Amino acid sequence: MARERPKAISGEAAKLSEFLCFAIYSANLAVNRVFKPLLDELGLTYPQYLVLAALYEEGNQTVGSLGDKLFLDSSTLTPLLKRMERAGYLDRQRDPRDERQVRIRLTRRGRTAREKSFAFLDRLVTASTLAPAAYQELVEGVVKLRQNLLRATA
Repeated sequence: MARERPKAISGEAAKLSEFLCFAIYSANLAVNRVFKPLLDELGLTYPQYLVLAALYEEGNQTVGSLGDKLFLDSSTLTPLLKRMERAGYLDRQRDPRDERQVRIRLTRRGRTAREKSFAFLDRLVTASTLAPAAYQELVEGVVKLRQNLLRATA
């Protein structure tokens, strides 16, 4: 028996349940629900949590490089970083070699908060009911989709 090809979805005929953008959007909302207890415990928003994760992975970043990684412009990122600094999660300092650059580092409190989140990431994998390999494959597929879409709009 020949394998059936997926039907093409035209913009006119597509149902909401067939929209890729809606599937991604609604999955993001569901992921945020899983993360909500962690975020509430840490007193962070999801974008602030992403800053924490990115700085834990690579410290001493500039605002510009961090914004590139998180797909945020500096007008969005700077107020977020100021709030996180006031809460004690990170330090911001002018680069002594280039005063135009601001460097960001996690504080001890920021590193501790990120380490608390490790169990929540495991909870997300468990909640997905996907095998760890399938979960990783899904992440890689979504990243590839993002890269392709960004390339298409460049």
